[in-house]
Amino acid sequence: RRTLRAMLAAGGEAVRPSHHRKTTRPRRVVLLIDVSGSMSPYADALLRFAHVVTRANPSGTEVFSLGTRLTRLSRALRARDPEIALAGAGRAVPDWAGGTRLGETLRAFLDRWGRRGLARGAVVVVFSDGWERGDPTLLAEQMAQLRRLAHAVLWVNPHAGVAGYQPVQSGISAALPYIDRLLAGHSLATLQALLEEVHRA
Repeated sequence: RRTLRAMLAAGGEAVRPSHHRKTTRPRRVVLLIDVSGSMSPYADALLRFAHVVTRANPSGTEVFSLGTRLTRLSRALRARDPEIALAGAGRAVPDWAGGTRLGETLRAFLDRWGRRGLARGAVVVVFSDGWERGDPTLLAEQMAQLRRLAHAVLWVNPHAGVAGYQPVQSGISAALPYIDRLLAGHSLATLQALLEEVHRA
């Protein structure tokens, strides 16, 4: 239609055809951050990292905390000021430094958000040391479902950067078959490496 209108405007002379160009759209990034007691030394830094990622792409980033329950933090972390964003996230999370029920919270994410679109074709990053108080079999089932929905699943374990680390904790052991990459997340350098992995995905 655009080509025909241009030809009419040019008195019927041939013009360069107008083509629809396909545009690329970045994939959604979903960050799932374990805020249990064993992850408390890293939780503040990881939430600051999530704030930076969210501010860079507010409409394409979703953030949730995992503990004994699932909490959506995306809205709080869209605040421009990092201190205001972290304070809002802190007020939203009712289970700071509690236990870890990764299988149950992942099921809650998939049931309420993941299957409805947030996880479909997304790059999903789980930040957790893999300690699981619940049933590891449930975690494995939920990770298998997540892997089928997502474009890529990355697992960031702060202990993975320690020499001699072995993923033997019940949670990480159950999740490992469904992870595309296991990464460390204990320093700025490893978080930079994570960003590069997300970008490639």
